[in-house]
Amino acid sequence: MKIFWNALSVAGLLTLESASAFCPSNKLKLSNAQRFNSDLYMSSPVSPKSSKNDRKSKKTVADRSQAEARELIQDLVKAVIDAGPKAGPARTIQAYLAVTRTIQDFLPQRNNSETFSVPLALRKLFERMGATYIKLGQFIASSPTIFPKEYVVEFQKCLDSTEALEWNIIKGVIEKELGGKSINSVFASIDTKPLASASIAQVHAGKLKTGEDVVIKVQKPQIDESLKADLSFIYVASRVLEFIQPDFERTSLSAIASDIRSSMLEELDFEKESVNVEEFRIFLKENELTDVATAPKVYSEYTSKKVMVMERLRGVSMLDSESISRITKSNPEATIITALNVWTQSVMTMPWFHADVHAGNLLVLEDGRVGFIDFGIVGRVSEKTFTAVNELSGALAIGDSKEMARALCNMGAADEEVDIDSFANDIDKVMMNLGSMQTDVTITATADGNVAGALDVDENEVTQILLDIVEITENNGLKLPREFGLLVKQSLYFDRYLKILAPNLDVMSDERVASLGSGSLPPGEALIDVVPE
Repeated sequence: MKIFWNALSVAGLLTLESASAFCPSNKLKLSNAQRFNSDLYMSSPVSPKSSKNDRKSKKTVADRSQAEARELIQDLVKAVIDAGPKAGPARTIQAYLAVTRTIQDFLPQRNNSETFSVPLALRKLFERMGATYIKLGQFIASSPTIFPKEYVVEFQKCLDSTEALEWNIIKGVIEKELGGKSINSVFASIDTKPLASASIAQVHAGKLKTGEDVVIKVQKPQIDESLKADLSFIYVASRVLEFIQPDFERTSLSAIASDIRSSMLEELDFEKESVNVEEFRIFLKENELTDVATAPKVYSEYTSKKVMVMERLRGVSMLDSESISRITKSNPEATIITALNVWTQSVMTMPWFHADVHAGNLLVLEDGRVGFIDFGIVGRVSEKTFTAVNELSGALAIGDSKEMARALCNMGAADEEVDIDSFANDIDKVMMNLGSMQTDVTITATADGNVAGALDVDENEVTQILLDIVEITENNGLKLPREFGLLVKQSLYFDRYLKILAPNLDVMSDERVASLGSGSLPPGEALIDVVPE
């Protein structure tokens, strides 16, 4: 597990110290109010006028007080209690087996041995370690503003797909969460073969006795013990590292670990996800959008912390251009504009936004409405970032790369002077790459002899564009908040759908397309709150 902690240390070190950057004439001055500061990144500002000789000597473990030592011991004891007596030893055995198998993958005597790289080895190890580490892998994949490029790219491949549990086990969980009632008292039928099986839960289709088609999301047994043990271990390790090496405190390593721990433990409570769904449905109703978009109704009377019962939405993926053309009577352009406008308005008016709008989570229903599903990953945007996004949107509309550069500077933290002209030139190059992103055409023959075609855009291209944006900002002395990375990732998804469904649409000039260039953000949390699905 040493590799894992090295990776966490590297990730922690990537958070930059906030600082004032003075940019005369075409250089931008970042004020104290614009510094990147949050619960997730608690870094200390360093004045640009200070020299190395002016800085205080580094704190060592010998400088720790008795109060700090007591606080560490209390945290250790609490983490052990939270983990429970059984999970720790079981996870230790699983970790040993996972590490052993991963090492074997790279042994030279194996004919099919792979070329070793730390990101590849770490990704394989995470997948074998189960739910917690798969979720960590997904966190890395969705955080290009925090983690190195090679890790983000590799962890895009992190698979959250596991063997389904036997129906009798899942049935037992459902009946327990129903308060001991039999399944037959609530459901007319349930398909014993799951629609999907992931690390934390598996999903089954069913029908209520009242006639409604539903999907039932069921948490796998003992997964809470496993998560608590893993997350407690991660948090404890980060606290110990910071205690024995106080210089690590500036990276907020334990704060990041604590944030991840809180978010993932919240994921075990399906009632919280159901609240997200209901709030989105209220947003649609209050903004008179229910005729064009929807989210599944949650049956709260049958929903608990470990079971979620919701309406089954039947539709096709945003990538299925042929089916969408049929549904919309050859007007798929209107559908993607609707989806984009609804999502954009939610970003502007709700305290959080849907932060995982990949093709599987956006459906076009048979009645033409857009269905938003899977509210496991949500993001909250700070007022500062939202204002900067508005500025960036306005600059994009007129194609002004210098204003784009200034907007990004207003959003991020800098520890050096930012050359706006140079930054703008780099932005121009990325915009050219975005414009050249190509769609792939797939032709297939069906069993009845018909020929079907499908359009798609390589997921790696979407990730690469986002990584390019992160790279040029870092090369120009900026560090962007993670919330911006999530926003851009969703925007790139929509750009992908536009290329497929509305290839001739001019997003910047078409009046039907809403933008983030206006409006204000309701007061919310300081930074991103991520709850992976």
